[in-house]
Amino acid sequence: MFSDCCEPYIIGAKKAPTAEALMRSRYSAYAIHAADYLWATTAPKERKNYSKSAIMDWAKSNQWLKLEILNTTLTVVEFKAYYLDNRLKAQIHHEKSTFHNEDGNWYYVDGEY
Repeated sequence: MFSDCCEPYIIGAKKAPTAEALMRSRYSAYAIHAADYLWATTAPKERKNYSKSAIMDWAKSNQWLKLEILNTTLTVVEFKAYYLDNRLKAQIHHEKSTFHNEDGNWYYVDGEY
């Protein structure tokens, strides 16, 4: 359930305890258009490669359906995100994301598509 799983991280009530928890909360953030959270949980050194407006545009242009976690390690999460694009065509975003922990906070670094 969203209120138990991801919402506490997105609203800042708790820190994601693992890379997988952060990945799940970032997927939820796309679904609810929480660009500030997505920006804040991107590694500070990588933020120059992203803009909040581009994040928001991509989040809003898709209808997010389901997240499937395929594999996890301490710092890598492989997943498939299922969604409908702006033409309502079914799509699958398959990524192997890398995360790192800095001072007790997990951050998204990058991904292989």
